Amino acid sequence: MQYDPIKRSLGKVFNKTPFLRICFYRLLDVLLLRAWHIKRELRNWKKTAPRGAAILDAGAGFGQYVYHVSTMDKSFTVTGVDVKDEQIADCNGFFKSINQNDRVKFEYADLTKFKKPDTFDLVLSVDVMEHIEDDVAVFRNVCESLKKGGMMLISTPSDQGGSDVHDDHEDGFVDEHVRDGYNIEDIKQKLAAAGFSRVEARYSYGCPGKISWKLTMKYPILMLNATKLLFIVLPFYYMAVMLFALLLNWRDVCKTHKSGTGLIVKAWNKYDAAALHR
Repeated sequence: MQYDPIKRSLGKVFNKTPFLRICFYRLLDVLLLRAWHIKRELRNWKKTAPRGAAILDAGAGFGQYVYHVSTMDKSFTVTGVDVKDEQIADCNGFFKSINQNDRVKFEYADLTKFKKPDTFDLVLSVDVMEHIEDDVAVFRNVCESLKKGGMMLISTPSDQGGSDVHDDHEDGFVDEHVRDGYNIEDIKQKLAAAGFSRVEARYSYGCPGKISWKLTMKYPILMLNATKLLFIVLPFYYMAVMLFALLLNWRDVCKTHKSGTGLIVKAWNKYDAAALHR
């Protein structure tokens, strides 16, 4: 299943004005369960974040999360990196149009080679690592790029049915993935080996989240891949399922899951013990 053609089609609609693009970001924040989980973790991080924090969105895509963290505190500086030149130019143009290009910038980066030692307080990686074969190199680079006590926040599919795969011979719902999902202990070990001193991981997309994902993402994407004419009926479809989907998202975020098709992982660079006691 290819997401890019759908993204491009939506981009043509919502890129017409900055207002429409911001509306699109808000819509994604409501529809996408991963955004609920990420925003929850960002709220917790902000409680102890330093003023003027430097943030990296590693695999920024359309710029949804760059926009969100840039609105959390006007002192934050945000860098978004991606491998698609047209996406970088598009995002730089948008943030310039809303007069945020003084503290928000996008640039090209291959995450397996990108490193800026001791630069960032927070690194976001939202549904990116499942696309990168050499994940260990990325984890090492991020760890080196974080300041002491800095955190990496990851959202990625798990091996418990992530990418909508349920057996060894089944293809993933998204065929751009190089892996169908992470084993929770495996990703924790990789992060520890990369130099992170503390790693926490939990499942997302438990039973409520899996139902919500099918209603808000899987079924609409399948329909749109069949025919773009269904863009016409899509708003009516979402009106019918929206309330139920929101209740499912809320339940998924509030509940602790023994298993799930997604993972939310937090990893911290080595702490400066002296700074913690100041």
